[in-house]
Amino acid sequence: MTSEVARRRRRALGALAVAAAAAGLIVGAGAGGDSAGTAAEPGFCDQQGRDALSRVAGQKVMVRMEGRVTPALLREAREGAIGGVVLFPPTDIASQRLAAELERLQAAAAQAGGPRLLVAIDQEGGIVERLPALPPQLSPYTIAQNDDRQAAVLEGRATGFQLRELGIDVNLAPVLDVPVSEQQFMAPRAFGTTPEQVSRLGLAFASGMRREAVAATAKHFPGLGRAVENTDFAPTEIDTTRRGLADDLEPFEAAVAQGIDLVMLSSAAYPGLRARGPAVLSRAVATDLLRGELGFQGVSITDDLLAPAIAAGYSRREAAVLAAAAGLDVLLFAAEETSGTADALVAAIETRELSEEEMRASCARIVALKDRLAAGAPLE
Repeated sequence: MTSEVARRRRRALGALAVAAAAAGLIVGAGAGGDSAGTAAEPGFCDQQGRDALSRVAGQKVMVRMEGRVTPALLREAREGAIGGVVLFPPTDIASQRLAAELERLQAAAAQAGGPRLLVAIDQEGGIVERLPALPPQLSPYTIAQNDDRQAAVLEGRATGFQLRELGIDVNLAPVLDVPVSEQQFMAPRAFGTTPEQVSRLGLAFASGMRREAVAATAKHFPGLGRAVENTDFAPTEIDTTRRGLADDLEPFEAAVAQGIDLVMLSSAAYPGLRARGPAVLSRAVATDLLRGELGFQGVSITDDLLAPAIAAGYSRREAAVLAAAAGLDVLLFAAEETSGTADALVAAIETRELSEEEMRASCARIVALKDRLAAGAPLE
């Protein structure tokens, strides 16, 4: 990319969000600006009683939503049985329609007397973007090829602005995996093939989004760059030691130091980390490594607990309980709309499979993030 083209690109990106909002080309002007929701009531996660505990457990549950809010989603939001949704809208959905549906869902959640819902989406750019009409216009791979940090920041800002206008406040990006080569299946989604480049460009993209009050998610901890199989399609094992994962962990260490909002855990297995089963179900990875060794204090989130890498060996209930026991905060069910998870978590507390104290601490982390997002201020 020539310097003149780069300058034109930066000017265009800088004007993108303002122009689109003013013209109503990508999102309806102010579509989501006034529907962020309110902060949680003080002590929400400390309420006593089985019904209250079920609502506390519900904060941990994130389920699939497509283009419209279903009656089941409305009911679960009103009952406090879910704490968020992950969006898989039709690619041609009208932005005003999607924003209106999200407002309906947030209104239903408000009836439960709890905090707003998290609304998440995979808007990485390139081969993974649920709303192709929205930024980013440059894929992580292209940004890496140009090695353009400023473009990464501007793409992040444009993406954050547009998502926030729709009422979406969590982007499940950036990918911080370090592919072992450009032929590895994660390479088209990655910000380079070295730890330094992935850290610098991926976190620049995250910084841009966070300036627009959209939470960023570092994924897929502790790294999928060595995987030979995609966990979206099959179980995968990455057989290397903790020392062997040093390069893979470097971008995540940088993300934690920068104050990243969320970290998504991988569904691959890492026997070299003394982890039993997939990382997303392993306390050795989710608690000992991520929180203990790296010092992460934000919200952790699972990769899809209905993906083949998990579903091949665990039921929905087993996966939810094991992930919660491992120390994960948000339990993501992306393959299909599900129900009953909050009740399953409460039942697991009653049988002492789960710690009530840890459940409430997890709820507090989630609600703290929601309160920051409800304020609508830059996250850094």
